Amino acid sequence: MEPRGLRADAERNRERILEAAREVFAEQGLQASTNEVARRAGVGVATLFRRFPSRDDLVGAVFADKMRAYVDAVDTALAEVDAWQGFCGYIERMCEMQAEDRGFADVLILTFPTAKALEADRNRAFDGLGELIARAKATGRLREDFVHQDVPLILMANAGVVTATRNAAPDAWRRIVGYLVQSFAAEAARPLPPPPARTQVIRALMGETRHRLMVISASSRSSSTRVWAALPSLSVSACSTSCGLTSAKDGMGWSWAPLPAFFCCSTAAA
Repeated sequence: MEPRGLRADAERNRERILEAAREVFAEQGLQASTNEVARRAGVGVATLFRRFPSRDDLVGAVFADKMRAYVDAVDTALAEVDAWQGFCGYIERMCEMQAEDRGFADVLILTFPTAKALEADRNRAFDGLGELIARAKATGRLREDFVHQDVPLILMANAGVVTATRNAAPDAWRRIVGYLVQSFAAEAARPLPPPPARTQVIRALMGETRHRLMVISASSRSSSTRVWAALPSLSVSACSTSCGLTSAKDGMGWSWAPLPAFFCCSTAAA
């Protein structure tokens, strides 16, 4: 049996690692290295991996509270008397959470299959979102062609804007989200390209995760320490790059197309 003093020391190390990881991921995203997390925590890299054997373990522990807040945002929107306002408020709050924490922006557009609690909360949020979309459409104010698959596209686009403007114009995401929310209104509706299938969206999210893990693996082979790192994904065109749809290349083809069309709707209606 582990001595009580040793257990207490191990728990202190765990809390220091979590606190350091929250700071580092918020600043640098999930590409942050384990060396930096360990350095800020004041522990060795080996200690970090004893406490959190896999990347998913650390991410799941660090973002558990934020993911629960993400679920709460859906519940709050569903409780809104005006379903359209609830929907708009949810989109804005979701994007705000991405802007507040660079690491969480990554979490929302990646998948972590072994972080069961994290994925369960994500699934709960998306189930609630389906109900929210249906209610907003029932008011006649949300355009009829808005589908569940559009939400991951919004998240991917906002993540790109947040990353690109974080230092120079940290509130720029609010204008882009404002444009998008206006374009979702039924009175602004114009014909759109078809959305990606749900299976394509899932493949895209899995593909982005797989891409980053390949970079992580390459880093670990070329270094004496394991590093969580990610290179920018190749985008399908200048338009997809400007929208931040870095996941579109793997599995989604040209599925970024609805977003420029949404923008056209909102600017035409202005």
